[in-house]
Amino acid sequence: MASCWLLLLLFMSSSAHNDFFTSIGQMTDLVFTEKDLVASLKDYIQAEERKLEQIKKWAERLDVLSAAATQDPEGFLGHPVNAFKLMKRLNTEWGELESLVLTDVSDAFISNLTIQRQHFPNDDDQIGAAKALMRLQDTYKLDTNIIATGELPGTSSLHSALTVDDCYDLGKVAYSEADYHHTELWMSQALSQLDHGERSITVDAVTILDYLSYSVYQQGELERALQFTRRLLDLDSTHQRANGNLKYFEYQLQKQKKVEGKEKETERQRRETKAQSDDYLPERKNYEQLCRGEGIQMTPRRQSRLFCRYYDNNRHPRYVIGPVKQEDEWDSPHIVRYHNIVSEKEMEKVKELAKPRLRRATISNPITGVLETAHYRVSKRRATVHDPQTGKLTTAHYRVSKSAWLGAYEHPVVDKINQRIEDITGLDVSTAEDLQVANYGVGGQYEPHFDFGRKDEPDAFEELGTGNRIATWLLYMSDVQAGGATVFTDVGAAVQPKKGTAVFWYNLYPSGEGDYRTRHAACPVLVGNKWVSNKWIHERGQEFRRRCSLQETD
Repeated sequence: MASCWLLLLLFMSSSAHNDFFTSIGQMTDLVFTEKDLVASLKDYIQAEERKLEQIKKWAERLDVLSAAATQDPEGFLGHPVNAFKLMKRLNTEWGELESLVLTDVSDAFISNLTIQRQHFPNDDDQIGAAKALMRLQDTYKLDTNIIATGELPGTSSLHSALTVDDCYDLGKVAYSEADYHHTELWMSQALSQLDHGERSITVDAVTILDYLSYSVYQQGELERALQFTRRLLDLDSTHQRANGNLKYFEYQLQKQKKVEGKEKETERQRRETKAQSDDYLPERKNYEQLCRGEGIQMTPRRQSRLFCRYYDNNRHPRYVIGPVKQEDEWDSPHIVRYHNIVSEKEMEKVKELAKPRLRRATISNPITGVLETAHYRVSKRRATVHDPQTGKLTTAHYRVSKSAWLGAYEHPVVDKINQRIEDITGLDVSTAEDLQVANYGVGGQYEPHFDFGRKDEPDAFEELGTGNRIATWLLYMSDVQAGGATVFTDVGAAVQPKKGTAVFWYNLYPSGEGDYRTRHAACPVLVGNKWVSNKWIHERGQEFRRRCSLQETD
């Protein structure tokens, strides 16, 4: 019966997967889960130690008795008390010792572990976290050794290093995705750490060299593939696959040497193009440069026209005495930042309300209207975006995050934030979407996208009946030690997250046409925990608050 319950719990653990890697906020629960398991493990160790101590005392006492008895067995047993005690020990006490040895003190620990396993990450989480490390490596041009030592920009002393086994596992994840570039990088790092004396009980140099030779061969580097294969055979001359590869690589290298240099270069470029990721975006290079702080297109002359000011929105009654601090972040399109716009207490309450409801982000597919996972966003609620083929909200795989929606009716703090947005922007928020709270995960990002619905999307927001998204209010609810900037790829702007501040921009021109300069992205979080909330304000209700223009781009 107990085994049936165990199988049931293990099944539940496999079905309770929650995409942990997409939200740092939810991953914090795992830290406390592990702490509880460590405490339970220590209790088990102490119980085993007490049990062994009892057995040890038995052994020491019986060792003394048996030593004395074997010196003169007849004389020893000639004493009636000794004879009685021998009968008693063998008939009763050895049985008690057997029971003690057979006592299983692990039940409490195993029970706790089985229950907690329901909430453990699974293979998808481990693979997702591995891919996130590689994404960070590419975006911020990080050397594998920097990642392996844990000494990332913005880190404190709270970091740990990757072992040989860790690097090997990262390489295997890349290999399983046919990503031979990262396979080479991480297998090379694993091999380097082995060469520097680090030990591993699960992987050896022969296995790593096998992966390395194949991964560099797949990238068209036959000479290096041959070098790795020969080194492998130096360690294991009977390796069947390596012996076969050695002959094949030597044959291919001879053929390659006959090819003209120009043709070789053409072939190399063809392979690189073919190996390029399926989700590659033409603007990725620009996006990643902006994330690194490169390519920002703000000249000193334009910079001199950006100002800070106290802002009361045309003497709004709530801000005449206490205006807010407004800062120009960009001139065209005009992006402004409001400082100290929410309190620490308000931000914590919003996080508290959102955290239990975080779900992997979904998107509205613009053709079918169905909600689907947004695979290009790495935050929580794993974001929803409009699928350009079906029209429905679908999970955005280019967004690694989790998010939750909070209505004004759910708590006075949410209602107060909504009112503040209306007072400061001058726009009617009664037709706006609920406050979306997002928490980004390991390497959390949201690749370039528009907030407004384009003409080629069939009625992206028709079901809302409130028109297009006229403006975006983005509130930063945490500081981020490194990475996590909001970048505008068309204009070369980068806005850094700063806790308690909000940035605001219009997505549409006064004419109602979309402003394509507002295409933006959330850079991967390199170090830190990024919390944001969005308020997407719609056209309906703004007729007399932001009047239309007859010119398309006015």
